[in-house]
Amino acid sequence: MTYDIGFLGYGFMGKAHASALDRLQMFFPDAPTTNRDVLIGRNEDSVTEAADQLGFDRVATDWRTAVTDVDIFCNLGPNHIHAEPVITALESDVHVLCEKPLASDIGTAIEMRDAARRSNAIAATSFNYRYLPAVQLMKQLIEEGALGDIYRVKGRYNQDWLVDPETPWNWRCEKDIAGSGTVGDVGSHTIDLAQWIVGDIESIVGSLTTHITERSAPDQDGSRAVTTDDEYLALVKFENGAEGVFEGSRVATGRKADNSIEIYGSDGAISFSLRRLNELRYKSTNDRAYQQLLVTEPDDPYMDAWWPSGHIIGWEHSFIHQYYEFLNSIATATHHRPDFEDGVAVQRVVDAVIISSETGKWVDI
Repeated sequence: MTYDIGFLGYGFMGKAHASALDRLQMFFPDAPTTNRDVLIGRNEDSVTEAADQLGFDRVATDWRTAVTDVDIFCNLGPNHIHAEPVITALESDVHVLCEKPLASDIGTAIEMRDAARRSNAIAATSFNYRYLPAVQLMKQLIEEGALGDIYRVKGRYNQDWLVDPETPWNWRCEKDIAGSGTVGDVGSHTIDLAQWIVGDIESIVGSLTTHITERSAPDQDGSRAVTTDDEYLALVKFENGAEGVFEGSRVATGRKADNSIEIYGSDGAISFSLRRLNELRYKSTNDRAYQQLLVTEPDDPYMDAWWPSGHIIGWEHSFIHQYYEFLNSIATATHHRPDFEDGVAVQRVVDAVIISSETGKWVDI
């Protein structure tokens, strides 16, 4: 069976997802086949041009005319337009892949999760970093007990794309659209990886900071207020007794998608950085120093589909692996993770950081 797919959104994420579908069959020939049927966007000229570039058969400027007319709906739009199209698709048993964070707030995320529970379709949240081979191997080693009891987790995702005060306002600067700033945008990745690898978070205390409170808005011949956070910091307690420190920024000068996670245990330590995404740093109690593990062997997760040992892959491959798992879940009618339950779990933590920043108190999840 070939699945007809519709995308809402065609910017950065639209290109990443379309690229994954374009190469999926080449390297994973056993994957279910797809047809890029409809691309949804507000501006007909722009969406038509994007459809030609991304390989879609047709376009729509109103999602209501399209999301129930496909087998799979991928919502890659801004956070505030996740819920209604996704719920509508799920009510028609259309399978859904929704970009993170699942929603702008926990109440809306729960509505989406409940729609997924009622539906016969599969609903997935797009936390693509789970699908990097090195991250998969990190989880595998920890589950096998390589680190013993987990004591401490350190996660960060720092960027500098808004460090210049002259950078214009965009939708991620508006709380009513995005729900939050850095903590929801990239902090959600840190939260998801930590909970997926280490375990559920029990409580958290955090703070949000907005350094640049106003930005130019050329389309309005003036400026607009920034109502989301530029940076967040958090202390975390996990249900299994581990503790953690999370941080994220979009004004960290010199940092470009600096996504990393370090995990320390009674018998060892392990760390991953997106800057060297084919590698893990690992130290057991018997090692004098960290080992640098190159994760490119055929028996490493997903790597049997790619190049000979030592030939590295890139960030975009995480989306190929994600679609391989998602489409196979649909074809075999088996449960897919991360699902909307995982999306809600992350949203609870994001909202808890916001509440903690407002109250100055620890918040139970």
